[in-house]
Amino acid sequence: MTEVKPDAVDAIAEQWRRERPDLDLEAMAIVGRLGRLMVVAQQAIEAVFVAHGLQRGEFDVLAALRRSGEPFQLNPSVLADTLMLSRAGMTGRLDRLESAGLVRRIADAADRRAVRVALTDEGRQLVDTVVTEHTRNETRILSVLSAQDRKDLDRIARRLLASLEGDD
Repeated sequence: MTEVKPDAVDAIAEQWRRERPDLDLEAMAIVGRLGRLMVVAQQAIEAVFVAHGLQRGEFDVLAALRRSGEPFQLNPSVLADTLMLSRAGMTGRLDRLESAGLVRRIADAADRRAVRVALTDEGRQLVDTVVTEHTRNETRILSVLSAQDRKDLDRIARRLLASLEGDD
């Protein structure tokens, strides 16, 4: 097993131990590390999107359309709900992606008053390239962990997330 070096969270916990020895700081340290981990990981993750001229939210739209399957079209409100985004926020993202030629708005065949958002060929090629790099990047980020560590981390994260989301 690899020796664990003290980190910035240890320094903060030590300051609290000195000032408030009555506190149990185990949870603070774990949650602090999880928060720091997300900040650092997010920077590495977003670098892939930026390298392809995308913001994270724009990638999320393209990815939602791509994983929806043929014909890679969704209603804007379904996209907004899927991405937990306001309708106005979705409109802004769609405007940028449409200007870039990555999506197009088309009339809904079932309801001419409605619009669907479709990936263009260029959008599909881009999202396929980016999602390939994205998954490789996330694999690289987790490569310091053994296969068993990754399984354990996934199990623990699922349990914690379910409890926080009220899915117990």
